[in-house]
Amino acid sequence: MWLPRWPITVWRRRSAAPPEGPAALVIAERGVRKLHAVNAAAGAAGLFLGQKAADAGALVPGLVLDEADPAGDDAALERLVDACCRFSPAVAKDAPDGLFLDIDGVAHLWGGEEGLLEDLLARLASQGVEARAAIADTAGAAWAMARFGDAPLSSLPIAALRLDPQDAAQLLRLGITKIAQLKDLPRAGLTKRFGKMALMRLDQALGTYPEALAYRRPPTPWFERLCLVEPVSTPEDIARIAADLAGLMCERLAMSERAARRFEIAFHRVDGQVARIALGLSRPGREAKILTRLIARKLEGVDPGFGIEAATIVAWEVEIRRAAQTALAETQTEKDGAAVGALIDSLSNRLGAHRVWRARAHQSHVPERAVLRAPAGEAPGPGWDPDLPRPLRLFRRPEPVEVMALLPDDPPVQFRWRGRLHRVRLSEGPERIGDEWWRRAIETVSTGRLRDYYRVEDETGGRYWLFRSGLEGGRWWLHGVF
Repeated sequence: MWLPRWPITVWRRRSAAPPEGPAALVIAERGVRKLHAVNAAAGAAGLFLGQKAADAGALVPGLVLDEADPAGDDAALERLVDACCRFSPAVAKDAPDGLFLDIDGVAHLWGGEEGLLEDLLARLASQGVEARAAIADTAGAAWAMARFGDAPLSSLPIAALRLDPQDAAQLLRLGITKIAQLKDLPRAGLTKRFGKMALMRLDQALGTYPEALAYRRPPTPWFERLCLVEPVSTPEDIARIAADLAGLMCERLAMSERAARRFEIAFHRVDGQVARIALGLSRPGREAKILTRLIARKLEGVDPGFGIEAATIVAWEVEIRRAAQTALAETQTEKDGAAVGALIDSLSNRLGAHRVWRARAHQSHVPERAVLRAPAGEAPGPGWDPDLPRPLRLFRRPEPVEVMALLPDDPPVQFRWRGRLHRVRLSEGPERIGDEWWRRAIETVSTGRLRDYYRVEDETGGRYWLFRSGLEGGRWWLHGVF
């Protein structure tokens, strides 16, 4: 799909009262203001891209000039890619003014390729977006026909092959104006004179050389779509659509003995905007009831605008999960962790997956490195040494304390922390933890990094983890609470 005058289209859509006469967008290149885009009226008046803004203003006295915004145009193109996901799950941006849609296997949803093309162009026209599109077996052929007309590829001009401008100009100087003429030339001589790019573009258009497209989202076969007869906007209708989509996807996953960890639901509005809901599961799942419940908690953030006319669901990280017997009788308690998994999913989707995690033991003597964050649904691994217990709450940074000890090497008798005095009733230690010298240059290793840890209990029953840094006379710190 080609979007001629795309910068002008974006500019008109964001302008309160766009002018009807000649207008152009300008951009500064090496200190010279040049035309970046022109509307149809300015083009009819003889203005062209790259022309100096001063010369254009002299030729067309009533010309309206405004500043170009290439970054905003690119962002708008990405939003259009998201909107076109209602037609195909595989949409790629062809900057600065085009899109590629892979419609293989989805055209039947519109009654065929022609029906899909008509629906796509009609929706864009209703939003004031000028577009031309073509369907072909290859991306290169579709690109050429969208810009130069629906005709046999051999009859199209050389510019339809997406060649480097210098190569295209050189071919024209040699009298080669059509693709058919380029096909008849000896390939060895052509490569020697123009390099591999010219032949590669030709072969890509003909389908004899593969072309990789960078899709906005990775293409996936796990895609379902619902198209509504009339737009809906009430919360009840949106919830019903979400439940139907979840049921369709989960039924398809169950039939294939698969389950997914992530789901994304998109609600396509009549104004072309898309509202999305993303869900993540701690374990691969395909239970429609659980998925519907998780979706319902996020529907409050969906803005239906003037109505939702289509909805899609995509499953990611799909894995094989065959049905398994979980109990011998209905009264037997299931032991597969389903209840815990449901709780983790609920908390993760409400609070964020990065806020729900499990502590995993890590092989390190230094307490700060002995714990890693692992996914909450991950099976617990080996724990810590039971003979060397660690506090339940380890502070992110040790906090300084005032300690009184009978002798420098003795355990503390009392300590003051956060302005409160704690008298020690029982103590155990020391446990000496040295510096991990292999992680740093040997000349930076010193005895000042040694720590002597004590587990102490005060008169009220509180248990604390204190350490003295360095050797005799070092400072005391509180590192955790049991």
